[in-house]
Amino acid sequence: MQDNQVLICNFKSLKYITRTVWILSLISLFTDMASEMLYPIMPIFLKEIGFSVLLIGILEGVAEATAGFSKGYFGKHSDNAGKRVPFVQLGYALSAISKPMMALLTWPLWIFGARTLDRVGKGIRTGARDALLSGEATPETKGRIFGFHRSMDTLGAVLGPATALLYLYFYPGNYQALFLIAFLPGLLAILASAMLKENTAVQAKPKARTALFSFLKYWKQATPAYRKLLIGLLAFTLVNSSDLFLLLKAKDAGLDDTWVIGIYIFYNLVYALAAFPLGGLADKIGLKTMYLMGLVLFAGVYIGMAVGGNLYLVIACFFGYGIYAAATEGISKAWISNICNKEDTGTAIGTYSALQSIFSLLASTIAGLIWFEFEASTTFWVTGCGTLAVIMYFLIQRVKKPA
Repeated sequence: MQDNQVLICNFKSLKYITRTVWILSLISLFTDMASEMLYPIMPIFLKEIGFSVLLIGILEGVAEATAGFSKGYFGKHSDNAGKRVPFVQLGYALSAISKPMMALLTWPLWIFGARTLDRVGKGIRTGARDALLSGEATPETKGRIFGFHRSMDTLGAVLGPATALLYLYFYPGNYQALFLIAFLPGLLAILASAMLKENTAVQAKPKARTALFSFLKYWKQATPAYRKLLIGLLAFTLVNSSDLFLLLKAKDAGLDDTWVIGIYIFYNLVYALAAFPLGGLADKIGLKTMYLMGLVLFAGVYIGMAVGGNLYLVIACFFGYGIYAAATEGISKAWISNICNKEDTGTAIGTYSALQSIFSLLASTIAGLIWFEFEASTTFWVTGCGTLAVIMYFLIQRVKKPA
């Protein structure tokens, strides 16, 4: 009887998943599969073709900064144009094309260009895609819609590394061919994006101009609720360093390379399975409550990694980390879309995504310096305690949509 009730509940949840949400989710699945197929082997490939660690760092820094600023610019441009679909289609197409480009030539400038093209593609599509998702939901279903999209997106992060591991098991060291293989799911994403239809409810702003950094002016135009929320989200971003530090800590705990990649796949699998049901729960208990529960779990994970390092604790922490991601990443954008004006959704999410990219670079730099100057556990203690401070901020501040 209980099983039947669960099935009925899941069916009712799925009725909110419209055709557009399905297509966007499949596009994200295919694209993330292509990207994550290359993620574990990217540093190895770059070193093999002559990139130093310093040059790899510069490459990733330039790529992420480009993605950050383009998210803000194209998010606002999407609002001004009153269109979403062309930005989504172009963004995913550029990311797909960039994969085989890296296999064709190994010149440093060519590699820089291909990697930057991938990140520009991400910047072009992000704000428009999330605005499309928001337009397919009501305030009461935002958690489910964004949660379902994150589940499908992260499923690609499971399938991608698993495919790479399987391929490299049979063809070890054949990295360039893997870049060509990664184009196949990217091509599926391009074909799926051709099925998207524009939401006619979005109105263009014919007199509006989109200057390169014009999205930064949105801070003054935004509601007080948006500004309060953005401060909290970016404060958390500043204490939340790259996932690579967690993987390095797992490596320090004695896990070999196969275990490290395996536990990264495990984390993504937990994330993919949990994002949709937690999104539905967030619609019932509130987006803010769910987000704060995620932050509490995140703080516990980092403090746990700081105090111990045995295999079972590492596995438990990565399980918790997957639940945290499911409870926060899609929820934060759903929360933003609920408190901003509908016609500014692309700008609001694009501005957050742009600043988030910049703050993430700062966070990873700070974490790296703390790790270098002190020790790994200090980095995790600082992150855990910093997160507790962010939780206190959200408990004190009341972030609500104005009447």
